[in-house]
Amino acid sequence: MPSSPLLLASSSPYRRDLLKRLGLPFETASPDIDETPEPGETADQLATRLSEAKARSLADSYPAHWIIGSDQVACLPNGTLLNKPGNHEQAIRQLSQSSGHEVLFMTGLTLLDTGSGNIQNHCEPFAVHFRDLSFEEIDAYLRREQPYDCAGSFRMEGLGISLFSRMDGRDPNSLIGLPLIALNDMLRNWGRNPLLEI
Repeated sequence: MPSSPLLLASSSPYRRDLLKRLGLPFETASPDIDETPEPGETADQLATRLSEAKARSLADSYPAHWIIGSDQVACLPNGTLLNKPGNHEQAIRQLSQSSGHEVLFMTGLTLLDTGSGNIQNHCEPFAVHFRDLSFEEIDAYLRREQPYDCAGSFRMEGLGISLFSRMDGRDPNSLIGLPLIALNDMLRNWGRNPLLEI
């Protein structure tokens, strides 16, 4: 069994809670990166680049770890990227744009072995179909959950589920911010099986 400790490159309590499900010990550290999209960058390219950047930004401080980086980008059908809204007004705008549409969430995932320099990257797609939402529904939802730190302006693990008519994807955990099925595959690729460590 590999002895390299796991490090989650995130300050997100949502990702931390998800990673706990695998039952593996891990540390957390907050990466400091510029999340500005590059010109012409697609949602999957941006999510993958940022997940790798998060992992690499902590490599020097954790030279003998397996670092997990993850980042999520939401995209409207017209290609508009949705980031974390930050406030009520921006969240109203995002959910109004999403109302009645399919929104694609691309979640980038990186596993970096800082000891060897080996790296695995993956981008997990997940589509959410929004109901036709009235302004009153959007405003009431936002006042209840205040998901201003969440891409797309909702919390899937809370009342946000009531905003959707359908969801399509392999791993609903990716919608919360960490694709556990893909991460499990990555760990197994390098000989680490969470089932045999629990």
